[in-house]
Amino acid sequence: MDKKKKKILTIGLAVLIYILATGFSYFLFSRSVSSQNIASPVPVPTVGANGQTQFSNSLPKTQACPLNGELYSTQQEQWWLKHRPLGVMIENHVDARPQSGLSGADVIYEAVAEGGITRFLAVFYCQDAGEVGPVRSARTYFVDFISEYGNYPLYAHVGGANQPGPANALGQIDTYGWTNYNDMNQFSIGFPTFWRDYTRNGHVAATEHTMYSTVDKLWALAATRGLTNVSKDGTPWTKGFVPYTFKADAASSSRPSAQTIHLEFWTGDPNYYVDWTYDPSTNLYKRNNGGVPHVDRDTNKQLTAKNIIVLFMEESHANDGYPDNVHLLYADKGTGKALVFMDGKEIHATWEKDSRTSRTILTDQNGNQIKFDRGLMWFEILPTDGVVTVK
Repeated sequence: MDKKKKKILTIGLAVLIYILATGFSYFLFSRSVSSQNIASPVPVPTVGANGQTQFSNSLPKTQACPLNGELYSTQQEQWWLKHRPLGVMIENHVDARPQSGLSGADVIYEAVAEGGITRFLAVFYCQDAGEVGPVRSARTYFVDFISEYGNYPLYAHVGGANQPGPANALGQIDTYGWTNYNDMNQFSIGFPTFWRDYTRNGHVAATEHTMYSTVDKLWALAATRGLTNVSKDGTPWTKGFVPYTFKADAASSSRPSAQTIHLEFWTGDPNYYVDWTYDPSTNLYKRNNGGVPHVDRDTNKQLTAKNIIVLFMEESHANDGYPDNVHLLYADKGTGKALVFMDGKEIHATWEKDSRTSRTILTDQNGNQIKFDRGLMWFEILPTDGVVTVK
């Protein structure tokens, strides 16, 4: 073979070897990168100085909260999938304001507890609300509402109505098999899960306005009882839970410039009147209570909601012999009228709840189930003669 042919052959072999080597290296690198992408773990949430779980705001929000449809990151979803819904009784006496934790709830129910004073059942699942309180006592209708949240929902409170009769919340809780299991009555749970703070709001408060906890402590206690995302027998909490259906917010161009909703549970005490003011720029309703902005003490921000759902229910006294006949009943099973406010608009609706554990279903005037905006759902339980003024 002459020198020219030999040189050409050598160059050809060199090129071939280079191509093969480059291709093989690229193949290995691609496999490595692909493997890294597949196996790349979701970053672990951090814990703030106050012990509250903190999630990254830079991650895509693609995972819907089962309770209110709000979109969060996979990081946050992996956190909430480890526990179950938690309902906490939070009072609304003037001396208890500002309360802690309401802004971190996924769903809130508000109804009169006694004497025209409303109380909240705040339901937590997809957010770490941190400190919550002041925590107050159980009422039978709030037990009915938390019962909608699947298999053995957690229910935190400080005692409760226990007079023999239809308003006997503690007796009913025992009948349901909740006592010392998913029921978290402070009377049987001590420090550090619950504690009292007599001067938290900058002044000395009466004892009934001083009980606090954190959602993390309550979920941790539940775990010691075998209640995480599953119960002791392995049943997921979602058994029996019926989620609502959610939609995208109305386009900015179709939102009205203003809407106000004025509510009077019992007429006569302006301290407990509620006003919701619609903000079209955020598509949120801002809450005033007693004529002033209602803020969360943990965040110092005004409370807001995406959906305001007014349920009209027959209110009556339990006539159970309790002093001043203060224990109330609401006919929360059956059907009744409702108003739904979202996107700055008012929808005349009907509510229906077949049993204690059944979901409260909302339908419009055409009989179609209502699709809600993604975000905090605030249920206002008014007696049938309660006042609602919309402007």
